[in-house]
Amino acid sequence: MFVLTQELFFPPVETATSDGILALGGDLTTDRLLLAYQNGIFPWFEEEQPIIWWSPNPRMVLFFEDLIVSKSMQTILKKKAFTVTFNQNFRAVISNCQQIKREGQNGTWITNDMIEAYCKLHELGHAKSVEVWQNDILVGGLYGVDLKSVFCGESMFSKVANASKVAFISLVNQLKLDNYKLLDCQVYNEHLESLGCREIPREQFLGILIGK
Repeated sequence: MFVLTQELFFPPVETATSDGILALGGDLTTDRLLLAYQNGIFPWFEEEQPIIWWSPNPRMVLFFEDLIVSKSMQTILKKKAFTVTFNQNFRAVISNCQQIKREGQNGTWITNDMIEAYCKLHELGHAKSVEVWQNDILVGGLYGVDLKSVFCGESMFSKVANASKVAFISLVNQLKLDNYKLLDCQVYNEHLESLGCREIPREQFLGILIGK
């Protein structure tokens, strides 16, 4: 297992374990985070662990033409029961993603240090949020890292039914308008699959991301 130092460096992603773990250690500085995401790498760890850097194979992504919007969701969107904004309260979104209770999880991987690191990315224009409001109350949203042609989704939350789906669909529609290539969803889960996401080989993902 490769252990990072203060040097701004990552080993080749091909050296990752079968689980996708590439390296341990390092830091969450803006420069290191940007280098990571630009090369298909992301941090994912819990409070008491060292920083763990991942580059999974396969990679979960959404090609925009594959987006699945159910008939019930189409009805909800037409009713305009929610108001959607972009980049209006990044800190509130990431904090809610940290605090929301998730089935099967005892804690959160969004540490306080990660919140500060990603808020710094946001201040510099490299991280974006989607907010979903109901009666002027923040009820859902998501955030991620913006690489200008690929958006790397990090986490989303929902306090009322369907709010996170509204955030997801709204983001995809905006990314399509802005001619992005795809939405990176990192690792498989059934909920993402239900929205049209699918796994592709890491090599294919990197080919889209950096032309490798």
